Amino acid sequence: MEQKIGFIGAGNMAEAIIGAVVQAGLVAPEAIFASDVRSERLDELKRAYGISISRDNAAVFTTSDILFLSIKPQQMTEVLTDVTADPAFAVPRRKLVISIAAGIKIEKIESVLYPPLVPEDRLNLPIIRVMPNTPALIRRAMSGMSPNRHATAEDLETARHILSAMGKVIEFPESDLDAVTALSGSGPAYVFFLAEAMIAAGLRMGLSPSDARTLAITTVEGAAALMSRGDDTPEALRARVTSPGGTTEAAIGHMTVHRVRDHLVDAILAAADRSRALSD
Repeated sequence: MEQKIGFIGAGNMAEAIIGAVVQAGLVAPEAIFASDVRSERLDELKRAYGISISRDNAAVFTTSDILFLSIKPQQMTEVLTDVTADPAFAVPRRKLVISIAAGIKIEKIESVLYPPLVPEDRLNLPIIRVMPNTPALIRRAMSGMSPNRHATAEDLETARHILSAMGKVIEFPESDLDAVTALSGSGPAYVFFLAEAMIAAGLRMGLSPSDARTLAITTVEGAAALMSRGDDTPEALRARVTSPGGTTEAAIGHMTVHRVRDHLVDAILAAADRSRALSD
């Protein structure tokens, strides 16, 4: 890639993408530009990855061919308004905008970026909304992406190329992103919650904290690897472990009686409801 990649906002997810881009060699580090209100954070990223840094969001917008909006959702309108108010704001060439701000709809971004532009320039400013998750920090992300009407197949391939450097990516209609947020965006927390419970049970059974942690985390890692490497469904894998009259059946039976699966499904649906509320 010969394009310049910019980041407005330099938080953990921005760093995950920067690290993946640099590690994969997609662009030279000096072709990556990041802005943030925190000078010390920008200095950290420059030292770690050799990227270019700035306190000027509008300058990063102007310089970039591909621009990531990685700011907090509540800051989106203010930051974009400041960018469009800059005298240099223009779209003289095609520029791809990728937003990773949770809960911010594409139409919200359009409502700030598009009004100052003539119709032809709006066509040259496609927007793709992305919902990644925290395993991006170790290049194991699951990302869902949704394009607006101006995004071409080439724009989608560009976004996919970058996002694939930090994990897997699937394209969805934007109406599905609340479900994506609930399932994979918040999903790592559900796994951590399960691991917490496993560790707590180990402690109650007299294991040391260190041993309980190792047992739980290694078991979760191994189970995830089994699910990802074959064609067997989670249900089939669970059945294979659950011998009649055995210890696993005792645990699964207890969870079934207490409707643990149903409660987990309801919890994920509650996350989707919350995502919709935040988007509105």
